Order: sequence, then C-alpha cells, then structure tokens
Amino acid sequence: MPLTWLLDRFREHADDDAIVWHDQITRYGELLERVERAEEFLRANDVRPGQAVMLDADFSPNAIALLLAAMQNRNIIVPIARHVTADRDKYCRLAQVSHRLSVNADDSYGCVSETGIEPSHELYKQLHESQSPGLILFSSGSTGEPKGAVHSLDFLLNKFKLSRHTQRMITFLLFDHIGGFNTMMYGLANHGCIITLPSRDAATVCRAVEKYRAEVLPASPTFLNLLLVSGEYAKHDLSSLKIINYATEVMPAATLERLNAAFPGVTFRQSYGMTELGIMRTQSRDNASTWIRVGGEDYQTRVVDNILHIKAKSSMLGYLNAPSPFDAEGWFNTQDEVEVDGEWLRFKGRKSDIINVGGEKVYPAEVETVILEVDNIADATVTKEANPLTGSIVVAEVTLHQDEPLPNVIKRIRQHCFSKLPSYKVPVKIRLSDASARVSERFKKQRGEK
Repeated sequence: MPLTWLLDRFREHADDDAIVWHDQITRYGELLERVERAEEFLRANDVRPGQAVMLDADFSPNAIALLLAAMQNRNIIVPIARHVTADRDKYCRLAQVSHRLSVNADDSYGCVSETGIEPSHELYKQLHESQSPGLILFSSGSTGEPKGAVHSLDFLLNKFKLSRHTQRMITFLLFDHIGGFNTMMYGLANHGCIITLPSRDAATVCRAVEKYRAEVLPASPTFLNLLLVSGEYAKHDLSSLKIINYATEVMPAATLERLNAAFPGVTFRQSYGMTELGIMRTQSRDNASTWIRVGGEDYQTRVVDNILHIKAKSSMLGYLNAPSPFDAEGWFNTQDEVEVDGEWLRFKGRKSDIINVGGEKVYPAEVETVILEVDNIADATVTKEANPLTGSIVVAEVTLHQDEPLPNVIKRIRQHCFSKLPSYKVPVKIRLSDASARVSERFKKQRGEK
C-alpha cells in the first residue's frame, strides 16, 4: 500500500504528539486509529481506488486522517481549503471529481456528494497505470487563470521516506498549498508535531508558538513583515523557535535585517518551491543573506537568460487545463529572474512582476528594500500605473510606524531613493496604506496595477 512505511512509523511512535488542534493534542496512536476509521468511511461511501475526490477541509485530525486514507485508497485528491469559496464548482469539473468530501469546522465528517463523473483525463490514465495516488493543486491564479497541477504522490512522497529531524512545526501555509502539504508530510514522516492555527494573524501565530513550544515557523516574507509591524513577537515568549523558513516571494534585504534583530539566535532559511515542482532543499549563504543554493539529489538547475530553469523527479505530470510547460528534456521555466554568483542564486522577482519604464526593467523588491531603509517606514509595496510616455511609472504604497504629514514622507523617500537608485526606479507616486491592504489570502503581496 502507498503509505505502509508512514503508518508503520505512526505505530513506532504511538505516544508522541502528532497534531495540536484547538488546544487538543492527538498522538500518533490515535491518528492511526483515525486513519483506519477514515478508510472505513471511504468504503461506506463507495469511494473506489482511482477516483478523484475533492476534500474540503483545513488542517485538523480528521482532515489529515481522511487525506491519508484517500492516499492509501489510491485516490486522486483535490484538497480545497475551507475558506476558499470561489471556483469550487469549476475545480470540481476540471478535476473530474466523483465524490465531494468535507470535514466540518468541529472536525466531524460533513456530507458526501457524488457527481457521477468517472476520471478520464489522459494524465489520470498515467496514475492508474502506475497504481499511484494523485494530488491536484490549483495555482492561485494571481497571474491568470488558475491551473490544475497533477502530481503522482509516489513521486512527491518519495523524499519523505528518508528520516530527518523531528520538529514541532506551525502549519502556517494552507491546506491546499504545496508548502502546506510539504510541512504536513515532513512533520508526519519524522514523527514531529503539527501545530495548527485557528487563524493566521500575528497574535494567533505567536500564541501558538509560545503555548506549544513550536520550533519551526514556515511563512511568507509578507507575513513576517506584518509580524514585525504588529509588535506581537515582543509580547510572547518565542524562545522555542529555532528556524523560520520563508518562501513564496522575494524577501527584501531590509526586512531580513529587521527579522534577525528581532529574533536573535533563530536560523532564517529561504525555501524554494512551486506548485508544479514541489519543495526543494536549499541552503542560505548565511543568516542575513538572500543568496541561496537550490537543488538536492532529485533536482537539477540551470539559468537561461537570467531565468531559473529546473528539472525535478518530483515534478507534476502536467496540467489539467493547459499545455505541458516542460521542454523536450523535462526542464521547467520558473519565470523567476535570478542573479548568479557561482553556485549561489539571488531571486530578483517573477518575470510577470517586472515593471517596464521606458524599456528599463524595475524589480519591485529592489525598490521596496531601499524604501524600507527610510526612517519611520514599516512596510512598502511597489507596483505600477500605466503612463502614455513611458508605458508604466513606479508607484509605492507605504505604511508608517508613526503618523506624520505625507509631504514629509514623500520628500524623505524620494531623496533616499535618488541616492540609491537610477531615476527611472524612483517612485513617481507615493501613497499611504494599511500594511494588510495588498495582502492575498496566501499572505503574498498583491502587485496588481491600480
């Protein structure tokens, strides 16, 4: 069976903490029993191997057990985080879902609805032939129509069979996100403890770290800056934290510097992954550096015209609703522009985020880093506006630590930017905004043109 190796580890560590959910602790012995009950639930509802199932849930003991049971049953699983309301029916049709399953907010099983659809997609035939369970993850759609990535779980889970460090981890990233899936599977595979969150605001995260002595916090740079702005980190005992993993977007150097000052003794580790490829092992040059090595035994990397390309054993089989993005040799164009220093890479930004000002490239993260060096600036988001002469102009939205007249802020920002940047990168317009105003549900900056 696909998860025999994992369930054997549950038995070996039956008395260890597995999941913290709503202040209740589930140990591995109990989680194993929940998986067995979930398998009975699937049989009772005639969920057959090879069928696609949508699982509407968030991280909770029964949701995790049902997800694992569906893997054991060799189903093709479409996880949908409970708060996602848009496009559910579309995802269901695209994924050829035969059963819609749900786990309620109180962790009880919800209703089961059958669609009568049987999977016939060409990529599903590959899963059926290999007798592998599948995982469908939909992209956020931040740069266009959401695409459904089809993964073979045999490939995706293979790296977790090698035992690594046992850790107590916060599940900050979402249930239907490749990073959230990776956090969950790493924790379970290494008999660690998964600490779930009732909400993902700074105060709730800090309370969970303090109360349950979390050692690892995976998060986005945007959330980590919101954490700094909130000041909540100073109100709680976060001394248990050993590692803060950050990923999903570029980390401004100024924010990383502030984080190191706020969390002395914590290792900051930049991760890298994509829905299409899985999560790669990385190594940061040092704690204050945004330069990293990307790869590992199952990954190859190359840089073509400053764009990172990756070949991965754990890459998806393809998209449900789009042509294959892989070239004839299996390389995937990440669309991430990078600087190269020997074996080290530094991410400059996603190609779609680059602002074109009169033919010159502007990387929002570079400008944000400079703005964050200015006194009284708590947060900055750089975006663009259309301009008939230059195509686009640079616009900055900033959040202040303390109120002050906007003209003073604008003068100080522009003076500092002109001292550090070419004139075409200096913001033409500067506005005040709330730090959370341009944050997506996945805690990434939204840079859509206004």
